[in-house]
Amino acid sequence: MASSEQVSLEPILPSSDPSSDQIQSAQPLTPTVQAAISSRSTVRPIGAYQLSGLTVNDQQLLAVDTVRGYLIEVCPENDNTTILNPHTVKDWIGSSGLAVSTEAIWFTRDECVYRCDRQTLLPEVFVRLSHEANGVAIWENSVYVTCQGTDKIYIFDLDSAERTGQFPQPGIGPENITISDSKLWVCDQEEQTVYCLDKETGEIQLSALTPFPSPTGITFLETSDDLLKGGTHEAGENSRICYLSYANEEAYIRDDPNAESPYQLTFRDRTFIHPFYVHQPQGQPYTLSNGYLVEISYVEELLPLESVPLNNVEWRIALPSNTKRQKVLKVEPVGQPFTIEEQEGQQVAVFKFDHLEPDQAGLVGWKATVELYGLKYFVTPEAVEDAPELSADFQSKYLIDDDELAMDTETIQAAAAIAPGTETNLLRKMLKIRNYVYDQLSYGIQPKIDTPDVALARGVGSCGEYVGVLLALARLNGIACRTIGRYKCPATPEQKGVPLEPDFNHVWLEFYVPGIGWLPMESNVDDVIDKGPYPQRYFMGLSWFHTEIGKGISFEKMKADNKPEHLSLGDLAINHVRFTILEELNPTFSNLSA
Repeated sequence: MASSEQVSLEPILPSSDPSSDQIQSAQPLTPTVQAAISSRSTVRPIGAYQLSGLTVNDQQLLAVDTVRGYLIEVCPENDNTTILNPHTVKDWIGSSGLAVSTEAIWFTRDECVYRCDRQTLLPEVFVRLSHEANGVAIWENSVYVTCQGTDKIYIFDLDSAERTGQFPQPGIGPENITISDSKLWVCDQEEQTVYCLDKETGEIQLSALTPFPSPTGITFLETSDDLLKGGTHEAGENSRICYLSYANEEAYIRDDPNAESPYQLTFRDRTFIHPFYVHQPQGQPYTLSNGYLVEISYVEELLPLESVPLNNVEWRIALPSNTKRQKVLKVEPVGQPFTIEEQEGQQVAVFKFDHLEPDQAGLVGWKATVELYGLKYFVTPEAVEDAPELSADFQSKYLIDDDELAMDTETIQAAAAIAPGTETNLLRKMLKIRNYVYDQLSYGIQPKIDTPDVALARGVGSCGEYVGVLLALARLNGIACRTIGRYKCPATPEQKGVPLEPDFNHVWLEFYVPGIGWLPMESNVDDVIDKGPYPQRYFMGLSWFHTEIGKGISFEKMKADNKPEHLSLGDLAINHVRFTILEELNPTFSNLSA
C-alpha cells in the first residue's frame, strides 16, 4: 500500500497571472474556452469525390469536382448541393483551380487557364502555360495563376492575356489561390500550409498550418457571425471567414459478405470544406491556427514480467507543457494520487510508494485537458543574420554529447562537416542539415534506438534515430537543440468524444535562435520525397495534434532502494495512452491569446 503522507495530491491553485505557466487544478471550462469553441461545421457536398478549387458566388460556395467534372454550388449552412454544369461536365474533368469575375467563371485544366461565360459555361482558352496550371484568382484587371512545374505564380492582364509579372510560389506542391483584402492567399497541398503574400512582390507576410492534409482550394465568405470577428468589428458588421477544401483518400475496412474473408482493407475518396482560423499574436513572428480541446491520459498498468519486490519507490511522469501553442487547463490523477514538482521549468507528476509487491496490480498516471493549436513561424534567414552569440550556459547544456550522440566518432564528424556546406546563416544551416539527413536516411522502425553513427551508416532510422543524427550534426555546427515530443493525437478531429489511441510514441526536436527562442522541427515526417525537394511544413511548425510533454527532460523515470540494475519500466508496467477530442477551437479566443 502507498503511504498516505507521500502520495496525497498537492492542490494547485489557479494563478492570478494570466501569463503564468503553472498547471491549474480541475476547473470548469472558462468563458474564454467556451468562446473559442468553433460555431461553424464541416461542409460536405453531396455527390462530391475530389474537390479542387474553391470560390464564392452570392454567399454560396463554388467548387469543382475534378473526378466527375462537376461545377457545384453548395450552401455552407446545410450542405445543399447543386450541379451548375450538367451538360458540360466533360469539359471540366481534371480541373484544379476556380475563380469568378463579374462576367465570367475561370478554371484551370492541364496547361490551360479557361474563361467561361456565366450563362453557357462553355470554356475558351485564356492562356496556355508550358506546364500544368494549378490555381487561378482574379483581382481587378489581373489574373494570377500558380504553376508547380515552374515553381512560379504568374500575373496576366485580364484583357490582353499578356504576362505582366511573376514571382516564386511559396511551397513545393500544387497550389490554389484567392485574393482577399488586397492580399494573395495561397494553400499548398504538400506543405499543408496557407500563405499570405503581397500580391505585387510575392513576399510572405505570414504562414499557417492547416488542420487537415491536402488543402486543394481556398476562399473567403462574408459572414455576420460574431464569433469570427475576434473583437475587431462593430456589432452587425460583416467579417470574412476563410474556407479550405480538402481532398485525399482514407483507408477503411469494407465488409464484403460474398468474400471468404469478408473484412477487407480498401480506400475511399475523402473530400470536404472546412473553416480555417488563423491568428497572429501582436508583434510575434508566428501564427496559431485551428485548435482542439483534447483530453489526454497517460497511465501505467502495473504488470511485472518478473517477481521483484521494490521498496521506497519514486515514479516520475512528465506532464504536458505550457507553450505558445499548448495550454494545460486542468490535470488530475488516475489510479494513484501524486504530487507535482518542477524540473528545469517543466512540471512532473511524482508518485511514491513505500512498497511495490511482486504481483501487485494498480494504475499510475494522469489525465489532462489541453488546448492544442497549429503553430507556424515565418522567421526569415535575413532576420537572424545579426542574432547574438549563443550564451555560455546554452553552449554547456545544448552543444554537448549528453545522450549517446556519438559526436566524437569519425562518421558523425565527417557528416557534420559536409551537411551545412559553406552556409553560415543559422536558419539556412539548420535547413541544410535537415535536408542532408533526409538525403541519407529513410524511415523505418527499428527494434531499438541505435546511436547516430550506426543509424547513419545503416541508412534507415526511426523517428528517435532521425532526432539523434540531427542533434549530433546540429550541435557540432554550433546550433543548440534538444529533444521534445512524446505522442501525437490521432488526426481524426471529426471523431469527437471517442477515445483514440496512438499507434506509436513520437519525438522531434527544437533548435534555438538567440533573440527569438526555441523553434520546433519535426524529425522524419517531412522526409516524403526521395532526394527532395522536401516540404518545410514542420520546419519551424507543429500541427495541432503534436503534444509537447516534458520539454528537454526525461519523460518517465522510476527509482527504488533495491531496484535491480537490469530492471526497466517496460519490465514493470504497460502504458495506456488515450486522447479524446472534445471541441474545435478558434485561436483568436484562446487562453494563449488572452
